[in-house]
Amino acid sequence: MTAPVPLLPAPAERLTRWGVLRDRMLLDPVWNRAVGWMAPIVVTLLAAVLRLVNVGHPHQLAFDETYYVKDAWSLWTLGYEGTWGEGANDAFITLRDLPLSDVGSFVVHPPLGKWLIALGMAIGGPDNSSGWRLATALLGTGTVLLVYLIARVLTGSTVVAAVAGGLLAIDGLSIVMSRIALLDGPLTFFLLLGVLFVLLDRRRTIPLLERRDPEKPEPFWGPILWRRPWLIAAGVAFGAASAVKWSGLYALAGFGLYVVVTDALARRRAGVIVWPSDAVFRQGPVSFLLLVAPAFATYLISWTGWLVTAGGYDRQSDPNPLIALWNYHQSMLGFHVGLNRGHPYASAAWEWPFLLRPTAVWVDSDPGPCGTDHCIAVISTVPNPLIWYAGVAASVSLLFLLVRAWVRRTPVGPEIGIPLVGLAVTYLPWLMFPERTIFQFYTVVMMPFLVLALAQTLRIIAGRREDPLDRRQTGERTVLIFLVVVALVSLFFLPSWTGMSVPYDFWLVHNWLPGWV
Repeated sequence: MTAPVPLLPAPAERLTRWGVLRDRMLLDPVWNRAVGWMAPIVVTLLAAVLRLVNVGHPHQLAFDETYYVKDAWSLWTLGYEGTWGEGANDAFITLRDLPLSDVGSFVVHPPLGKWLIALGMAIGGPDNSSGWRLATALLGTGTVLLVYLIARVLTGSTVVAAVAGGLLAIDGLSIVMSRIALLDGPLTFFLLLGVLFVLLDRRRTIPLLERRDPEKPEPFWGPILWRRPWLIAAGVAFGAASAVKWSGLYALAGFGLYVVVTDALARRRAGVIVWPSDAVFRQGPVSFLLLVAPAFATYLISWTGWLVTAGGYDRQSDPNPLIALWNYHQSMLGFHVGLNRGHPYASAAWEWPFLLRPTAVWVDSDPGPCGTDHCIAVISTVPNPLIWYAGVAASVSLLFLLVRAWVRRTPVGPEIGIPLVGLAVTYLPWLMFPERTIFQFYTVVMMPFLVLALAQTLRIIAGRREDPLDRRQTGERTVLIFLVVVALVSLFFLPSWTGMSVPYDFWLVHNWLPGWV
């Protein structure tokens, strides 16, 4: 009898040069461990350099910093947002007597993001522009690390995770929104933190839901799971996002629905007979409590300064502080619903995919020497155009894959579902308010999901291990060329993201569309 032929590894000639290098590094335990640690460290350090170096420039309040920086210092001083007198912006630069009164001011966003800004100001002082922006810069850096971790959990690939994190690290919109003290950067951080916790909950609970004894008949009901610490953590994170901006509530609702749907599908795979009712009516209320109760508690705690003091806006509208807080929220809601004032940088949500009107958050027409007589310094929220447009196209391709899977009744993994759910909760709600004054830079919270979609699309383009050699060589070269060009484009736009003094004609070259001026 002929002895069986042992299975041999694929011959080296079937691997591309990148494949050979990848196998040498990732199949060796020492190298694999080193790469697993070094990849997120390098990506995060790159993000930190681009977000923290010279973050104090410009030394003046830029765009809506005029609201959030002053409100942050008021929170730190009074415990609530007071009223500022004339000349407050200049006073922050010169540290003259800050014209802050203890009369409560009507503000329209929850306080958590401003409390975080205040922490940096407490370290550096109210006149230190680096202190104004320290919290947003650190959270922006942390957002890049979160994207890496999410991509790593979704795909199991260090390379895909490094590409996703690297793309966000060098994207201009993410850089700019980390270098100015607005609320959208902290909102993005907490939203992504919630997404990571949801994924960790899925990884822990899905095996429990799918567990089944093959010798027993199909169960009528599945288990009810109460012990879900990662779902509680996700509720805290989404509550923190909502305590920065109310748009975090869309993420809480959307990913809460995602939890219920994935619970239902896991019960279906386990053979539960009434799996839809089981997930919705038995596990659903438990999941709702575990997710929403921590979110509500986190949101309420963020208002502690307003609740324990007496001078905040509407604080005296009722003897019961919680009823007074409800009255205040009704006023805030009325403002948001009726906000339709014109603005030169306003951009409707339908325009966002086309990148028609990014926001110039700071412009200086006399910034100092640049080698010519006519210089300009600008900080623009235009993202890296290649990352943006490619990310939009990649998201459409993932949507196509989802629809095709639904038609063919084939399963879809979270690597497709998570980016699409993330884009749905961060983009679609804005389409419901076509007359509201909104801005392109709100899309900073969409960027992580765009780069997640893009990184996975690049993985598809690079080819699978079992594809023909010429197919993989072509795909890998295409991906490499694309990433190199993306990096060069980021380098080209860097002056417009950091406010460098450049020749006016050089700045004009960066305005690829009429609305970018």
